[in-house]
Amino acid sequence: MNSTIPPPREREQRFREMYDAAYADLLRFVRRRVHPSHAEDVVGEVMLVAWRRLDDVPVDLSAARAWLFGMARNILQNTRRRDDRHEAVAVRLAEAGHSPANVGELPDLVAYRVDIAAAWPLLSALHQEAIALSVLDGFTASEAAAVLGISPTAFRLRLSRARRLLRRHVESTTADDRLPGALASDRSSR
Repeated sequence: MNSTIPPPREREQRFREMYDAAYADLLRFVRRRVHPSHAEDVVGEVMLVAWRRLDDVPVDLSAARAWLFGMARNILQNTRRRDDRHEAVAVRLAEAGHSPANVGELPDLVAYRVDIAAAWPLLSALHQEAIALSVLDGFTASEAAAVLGISPTAFRLRLSRARRLLRRHVESTTADDRLPGALASDRSSR
């Protein structure tokens, strides 16, 4: 056995000491930055990273605590970036397949973007993914099905449901507006 790698019991004990010393403070730190219902998940992710990278965590408890807080900050920033990209998908989706023929249509395009951006988070992750693969990434049903590991028929059904749900959410916020062309192509399947 390599002398630089501590035995499993010592690693476990070191992790427990670090966990006990930092958990409560780390949870308070994270709760100030995210909704309280998400804080324990973030701290759990931090502790998972710490366990996996225990050899990278400083041995000194004070330094280890700072390392954990830094890791929490990085995880929170990555989550924010992911959420920002998620919201940006809705805006790009609104732009896809609809460009104003003249300046008079510009207010309508802005309204579409706002309506779709508001409706997008109401879709499940599966439905968002189906629309994004089709509209944003330009995949055919067969290609998108291969990406998801499902049959082309299953993908077409998922995409149809996703478009229908998105349309319902948008229509619940607007009266007689039409959806952009790429999203309206499924209108006949109602």
